[in-house]
Amino acid sequence: MELKEFDDIRSYTNEELPEIVEDLIADPAFQSATKVVLEGVPFDVLAAEMRACKTIDQFQRALCYQGLIALEQKATDGVSLDHTKLPDISKPYTYISNHRDIVLDSGFLSMMLIRNGQKAVEIAIGDNLLIHPWIKKFVRLNKSFIVQRALSMRQMLESSERMSRYIHYNITDLDQAIWIAQREGRAKDSNDRTQESVLKMLAMGGEGSVIDKLKELNIVPLTISYEYDPCDYLKAQEYQLKRDNPEYKKTTADDLMNMEKGIEGYKGHVHFHMDNCINDFLTNLDASLSKNEIFTAVAKELDKHIHANYRFYPGNYVAYDLLKGEDRFANHYSADEKTRYEEYIAEQIDKIDIPNKDIPFLYERILTMYANPLINHLADAE
Repeated sequence: MELKEFDDIRSYTNEELPEIVEDLIADPAFQSATKVVLEGVPFDVLAAEMRACKTIDQFQRALCYQGLIALEQKATDGVSLDHTKLPDISKPYTYISNHRDIVLDSGFLSMMLIRNGQKAVEIAIGDNLLIHPWIKKFVRLNKSFIVQRALSMRQMLESSERMSRYIHYNITDLDQAIWIAQREGRAKDSNDRTQESVLKMLAMGGEGSVIDKLKELNIVPLTISYEYDPCDYLKAQEYQLKRDNPEYKKTTADDLMNMEKGIEGYKGHVHFHMDNCINDFLTNLDASLSKNEIFTAVAKELDKHIHANYRFYPGNYVAYDLLKGEDRFANHYSADEKTRYEEYIAEQIDKIDIPNKDIPFLYERILTMYANPLINHLADAE
């Protein structure tokens, strides 16, 4: 397989690093962005560090890893990783996870892998998020490959087939782990469900049967749990705007604001939980199942593991009880924790400035975001 086939979507190579670094250093928009993330670091010092990097891995460790550590310290109460079910994280896995934050789901995952002595993951990112030229260059220096959107049906099929071949190429030829969300876009209500279309795309590349192709990817269900979502009020706002105007569509500026708030905003505790690779499950699937039945079964299996491995915080339990009008989980939070959480929701709703602001609706939407992981966890446990 030739790397040239993937030139339009692939991440940059070590040979391309010097030229792209110079492009970024010369870009005023990139300079402004680094001042936010790496507050207090003189840009000339940063530029010298970037130029000193000879490989993509060095670039990630010297710049991106340090930037993520700074964000961890500034905007979280700590990021943790549990991989006890997956002791050897050095293998090239395809991590399929729920999706909360545009940038930091994959960013913090890579940070935790590097912290554990591994390489960062190769990341799938939609081209709708590549708002500025420097963003596209920067993410491709960070092992991101481009998911092309807004294509015709024929173009979409060709693009999906090529992306699948690229993912398989990373796993089998480059020994490079992959991260991809379980669905297109974030689940704004946190009702995390794997889209079968994602699995169908993954099975376009590789060799053999559908099951063989999926096994080749070493799929691992990954659960990401944020104590607070700094974009919760933006997601609630979008729900009302769509309710009031079915034709409403987010703008490029809206996407940029979601990215900025997700990066800068306070997230509390953040936890990643890796489950077992599902290859044994795939091996034991009924061979008489149709392709569609296989995709349905695999999606349900991924959802089961993702839902089982949430880490719950007091706010999840408070949100459930408030949403249901119950005190079922009152033993999981104190009166002070409940009060603080209710004050937090009120503060988030205060940030929303739209016509005909429907506070009860917005309140219910935010509660649902924090309650749904617990609701799904309980439903799967029954």
